Amino acid sequence: MMRRVYLDHNATSPLRPEARAAMLAAMDALGNPSSVHSEGRAAKAIVEKARGQISEAFGVGAHDIVFTGSATEAAGLALKDRGFHAGDIEHDAVAAWVQADLPLKAGQVCVAHPAKSALQLANSETGIVQTLPEGLGFCDMTQGFGKLPLAFSWSGADMACASAHKLGGPKGVGCLMLKPGVEVAAMVLGGGQEMGRRAGTENVIGIAGFGAAAEASARDLNDGKWATIEKLRNILEKTLEASGKPLILIGTDSPRLPNTACFAAPGWKGETQVMQMDLAGFAVSAGSACSSGKVKASRVLRAMGYEDDVASSAIRVSLGLENTEEEVQQFAEVWLAAYERFLARKAAG
Repeated sequence: MMRRVYLDHNATSPLRPEARAAMLAAMDALGNPSSVHSEGRAAKAIVEKARGQISEAFGVGAHDIVFTGSATEAAGLALKDRGFHAGDIEHDAVAAWVQADLPLKAGQVCVAHPAKSALQLANSETGIVQTLPEGLGFCDMTQGFGKLPLAFSWSGADMACASAHKLGGPKGVGCLMLKPGVEVAAMVLGGGQEMGRRAGTENVIGIAGFGAAAEASARDLNDGKWATIEKLRNILEKTLEASGKPLILIGTDSPRLPNTACFAAPGWKGETQVMQMDLAGFAVSAGSACSSGKVKASRVLRAMGYEDDVASSAIRVSLGLENTEEEVQQFAEVWLAAYERFLARKAAG
């Protein structure tokens, strides 16, 4: 059986053992966290422990964390009816609520009015890290938390979102973080959960996993583990570049996430590359994985000034803490061989 290599950690990351253990323990909690009896208080204690873990890991006040079903939901809760502006590089979860009319320069979004703007911390496709202005209205921090030294409290943002499954927690749970004094109008009504900001019984099991994953990811960051992954990413890019084949490395002149490489082979469709690599045992992506599996020319690369032949021919490799240099070299070898075959077919007409 073919041994598969997972290189799509910006889409989702494997469940951490710490998160799995916390979730299994939470499964034995009988009570509803809104109930006042002993069983309810025990379930509530699990939620509040996780809130404390996230508070410590993300540098945000515990009472300023609102648990949601995803970062997508958190973005909607923060941005609905606010009339915010953004660059056309935001994740679809943010783009759905903003006017994408802010210009870009060398990959950086030019923010004129921070309080009425949304700006991502790091792009999921290119890995490019933005400089956050003081007083920013909203920041999508989903890709940055756990990979970059960061605290919400000193980010300068009024609101931000994060997701558990990007840092080794379970899918289906995220959070909105609020600067003290900032409030949001609940979109889900019918109960007073999450301090009246998001109705509905809390996902106790998922939240427990989120808290454990946040704590573990902060520890790994402090231990310098992502610096090792950055070296592997650089090895991959140097190997591809040394091949002499016509390709474009995206964002290498900008600050980036330590795990992300985005590169284009003009004319070789991104979805074709993804399928060929999948058949060869490698999981990579073209564009964001959060858009119902659709693969098309990257809106992000278009906004950065790339033509359609590049924007439709780019793929992303996003490494995780368990990836090895051997796996990176294997991928480079297989991808370059497939690209060589594509170039030969193209030359043959």
